[in-house]
Amino acid sequence: MTLSPTPGLDWINGAAEPALRAALRRVCAASAWGAAVAAARPFRDTEALLAAADDAAGALTDAGLAEALAAHPRIGRPEAGDAASAREQRGMADAPEELKADMRRLNLAYQERFGHVFLICATGLPGERMRDALRARLGNTPEAEREVVRAELAKINRLRLTRLAEAAATVSTHVLDTAAGRPAAGLRVTLSCAAGRGDGWVEHAAARTDADGRCAGLPPLPGGATLARLTFAIAPGAAGAGAEPPFFPEVTTTFAVVPGEHFHVPLLLSPFGYSVYRGS
Repeated sequence: MTLSPTPGLDWINGAAEPALRAALRRVCAASAWGAAVAAARPFRDTEALLAAADDAAGALTDAGLAEALAAHPRIGRPEAGDAASAREQRGMADAPEELKADMRRLNLAYQERFGHVFLICATGLPGERMRDALRARLGNTPEAEREVVRAELAKINRLRLTRLAEAAATVSTHVLDTAAGRPAAGLRVTLSCAAGRGDGWVEHAAARTDADGRCAGLPPLPGGATLARLTFAIAPGAAGAGAEPPFFPEVTTTFAVVPGEHFHVPLLLSPFGYSVYRGS
């Protein structure tokens, strides 16, 4: 596997239907939209993908539009763990408290009038622009506002799909020696990848944990990768083992990956056990 200029597009074209539908749902929660985009594969380039997404957004019924809106948090209040919304709403994060209070008041007025959250393609917009747009749109009729919402949803979908199509999955890790209460430095870590279950593993990169136990400089994964594997060579002295050979001389963890997302997978070591999890 090699790193393509559009690693995510390679993944989209080749991914199994359930995996693709799950990734598309994180772009837009309307099930009809995801089904339409998935059915339009393969895409020759990113523009073809975006055109299919626009068509699917334009074809959404009122129920489909409501399904999509239900997954979007209020402007100024991205849900914990929702990296996409937090990134898109960055212009509101550092806004003055007075502006945030205005947004809370206007959000409530908007929801009372239209029955759903205020949706705007917030990427790159300062807080003042979002507030002014919200205030202006309160004067729309429900019919006119529904079409504005559809257009804003299509813009958001385009940005998220572009990221999915053109950005590779990345991996990092952090190893902690829980017996000693300190980072595990100097451990060799190997990152491998595979295109799917049953496919052969390809070693992609190797590195050593730094003084903080971190391995943050691993290269992006190839676009065809759907699985990643981290293999940790546990050295004597780690996990409270002293100079004795460790009980687990090697730890391997395998996980699914999606283009455009970062996967931080820490390892917690103890003398006779370990645990891994997806961190942030």
